[in-house]
Amino acid sequence: MALTYSQMMAVGTEAPDFCLPGVDGRDWALADFADAEALVIVFSCNHCPYVVAYEDRLIALQREFKDRAVRFVAICSNDATTHPADGFEAMKAHAESKGFPFPYLRDDTQAVARAYNAACTPDIFVFDAQQRLVANTRIDDNWKDASAVTRHDLRDMLTATLAGQQAPFEPEPSMGCNIKWSPAG
Repeated sequence: MALTYSQMMAVGTEAPDFCLPGVDGRDWALADFADAEALVIVFSCNHCPYVVAYEDRLIALQREFKDRAVRFVAICSNDATTHPADGFEAMKAHAESKGFPFPYLRDDTQAVARAYNAACTPDIFVFDAQQRLVANTRIDDNWKDASAVTRHDLRDMLTATLAGQQAPFEPEPSMGCNIKWSPAG
């Protein structure tokens, strides 16, 4: 595991388009989230300890904000050849065991991760209703211990976005395992 920080996409950037297969058996495109007042795109995986530590918090946030037109989507771009725990079948099993309330998508070509300049898992991108980037941020300030969190970055960013307000603070980069790039790519 190589600790890596988000590359911090520029605020105002339009969400790069995608169409990816989901573990639910359907293909998902950016247009499927056009009804979202806020869209959270999380580059994720099955095995990274940072992701594992944050998964329950992401699930809780999606449930908390669901009725406020906030949509989450997780995308796994890790090379499944070198990291079979992040392959599509393993993703299906993992999403089912965790009860993901959001789509979990497979980026086999890694083109989507490259378009977003994603660097780590989790790498969090928050877009407004026009699908323009509001923040590339972390989930909160304590990945190891949810009970010790003092700043809820993603929650506060979503609340501000829904209220049409600027970010309540300067976003901190997410950190986690590096995306496992394909040796061929």
